[in-house]
Amino acid sequence: MSTSYEAAGVDIAAGERAVELMKARVARSRRPEVVDDASGFAGLFDASAFLRYRRPLLATSTDGVGTKVDLARRLGIYDTIGHDLVGMVLDDLAVCGAEPLFMTDYIACGKVVPERIADIVGGIAEGCALAGAALVGGETAEHPGLLGEDEFDVAGAGTGVVEADALLGPDRVRTGDVVVAMASSGIHSNGYSLVRHILAHSDLTLDARPDELDRTLGEELLTPTRIYARDMLALVAETGGVRAFSHITGGGLANNLARSLPGTVDAVLRRDSWTVPPLFEILRAHGDVPQAEMDKTFNLGVGMVAIVAPDTADAALRLLADRGVPSWILGETTAGTGTCAYA
Repeated sequence: MSTSYEAAGVDIAAGERAVELMKARVARSRRPEVVDDASGFAGLFDASAFLRYRRPLLATSTDGVGTKVDLARRLGIYDTIGHDLVGMVLDDLAVCGAEPLFMTDYIACGKVVPERIADIVGGIAEGCALAGAALVGGETAEHPGLLGEDEFDVAGAGTGVVEADALLGPDRVRTGDVVVAMASSGIHSNGYSLVRHILAHSDLTLDARPDELDRTLGEELLTPTRIYARDMLALVAETGGVRAFSHITGGGLANNLARSLPGTVDAVLRRDSWTVPPLFEILRAHGDVPQAEMDKTFNLGVGMVAIVAPDTADAALRLLADRGVPSWILGETTAGTGTCAYA
């Protein structure tokens, strides 16, 4: 009996159709340094762009979207999680002061549905354009029998560059610095395993419309991650006072901010400096989640933090406001042991 790759569950034609559908959207993320590879086996980037640097350091990061992809699958909305992926990968690069240059993606699925794949990759390309990076390549892998026909996962890797003497980090932080918070757009891409647990063990449903929200819970949960990279680089270039950044991802606000502190400095944060968005309170109440667990799982409305010199804090707030990023003074640094706590 003869058989075929298609009989085994792999549809090559569907994959080719997906590539055709995504081409125009991917092209929008192109940078001038991108060089076409006629074979399509590799993404090419003209490294002569680094000649303007005295000592260029390449930065790299890789990440995924986590179990948020399950909610996207359940709701049939696929064009937002690409922004989540870009935020997780390229904003990590910008934390050290690196300019994101390019990114590649990887999608594993049980069955290639061209329109779904094109929506996912299109969202990644749009996110790259927002971050100022190029999407130079990727891979879509069909895994029949390993994943269900509607199941998929997405991951990516990015590369950036920073001048060696402009590298940001804990060694620049001083006592008396100001901690500036940048608002998140929602939960971003961390904590969704707990979200799914709450949904499975409470009366909350994705189509519910809590009074505190102006749309369904599912739509609120799929709000794409805010992409900060260009705003972060603008802060560095235009204020001259950025010491360090902290991307508030898995582990919550205090744990992530502590990673950006030297061993001689603490950060003291004020809970009364911001109002936690209602979505988090909905989840806390319906899931009976202790505050300590909320603190270490979710961003609670703070997606990115900048530690800045005190004489540049006002300029930082003005610049972020001009760029449409809600921000506020979250706290300050004091002498300590490298920990972060609430006042």
